[in-house]
Amino acid sequence: MADNVSPPATPLARAERFIWLTARVLEQRLFEYHFLGGGPDPVETALAAYRNDDDGFGHALEPDLRGPVSQPLHTAHALKVLDLIGRCDGRQVERICRYLTKVSTPEGALPALHPSLRGYPAAPWIPVVDDPPSALLATGPVVGVLHRNEVWHAWLFRATDYCWAAVESLEETHPYEVEAAVAFLDGAPDRPRAAAAAQRLGRLVREQQLVLLDPEQAADVPVAQGYAPGEHHLAYDFAAAPGSLARSWFTDGEMDRALDHLAALQEQDGGWPVNWRVWAPGTALESRPMVTLKALLTLRAYGRPLG
Repeated sequence: MADNVSPPATPLARAERFIWLTARVLEQRLFEYHFLGGGPDPVETALAAYRNDDDGFGHALEPDLRGPVSQPLHTAHALKVLDLIGRCDGRQVERICRYLTKVSTPEGALPALHPSLRGYPAAPWIPVVDDPPSALLATGPVVGVLHRNEVWHAWLFRATDYCWAAVESLEETHPYEVEAAVAFLDGAPDRPRAAAAAQRLGRLVREQQLVLLDPEQAADVPVAQGYAPGEHHLAYDFAAAPGSLARSWFTDGEMDRALDHLAALQEQDGGWPVNWRVWAPGTALESRPMVTLKALLTLRAYGRPLG
């Protein structure tokens, strides 16, 4: 029998169909929360499946790291989910901070990858080493979200000092590290200091061509060293909402051009694509719904019509 059902017409309806077709339960529940009037409890229940007895999170919550063991990047993702649903507080976050304390480097910061992942599959560009260094990539988003939610824990003091030192000394950097720095600065309690650091960082981003300002010129702009072909970062990657300190880095015209491009990236199946290296079948399948949710939230934050 022929399928006479017309495809959904609006961007949101197309994305919803994609979510139901492909997403993990966690992303389905997040979509319900943000766009269908769902509550936060089902999101927390879905997130709890990834929590381990050490109070960290694992089980490929961050799809590029496979295996069951807790990792800082998984736990950072969990905190972001809790922040999105207004639940980044209470005893659960206190337990997470205990986990962060246990896996911190001697500087009191987080490594990008804890050596407990050895023996499990992980993206080949993330090496497993016995004594991993501190990483702004992992520490910045965690510290930023905890400060934004007015969480106070002993772990935060040294981790905050590390983030300030790392952000204010950045010279040669890359887009994902810049995103982590922005995540820290957007939540840092010292707002004048954060604004000054963001202004300096924005100059670096433009001087080092870490942002693609005109999507039509993508072929002429190199990607950062080690990134996949076409793995450009646009204005909305740094300023995912108008309230971000990174929004001041871009003119209204530059931001509008980037948002037009983001809206146009929605594919025929209703989802948005990943533009980083795909190294295993599950990573793209699990990441696309996450990227789709991020795109929808960004477009909505800037007042773009979703239908």
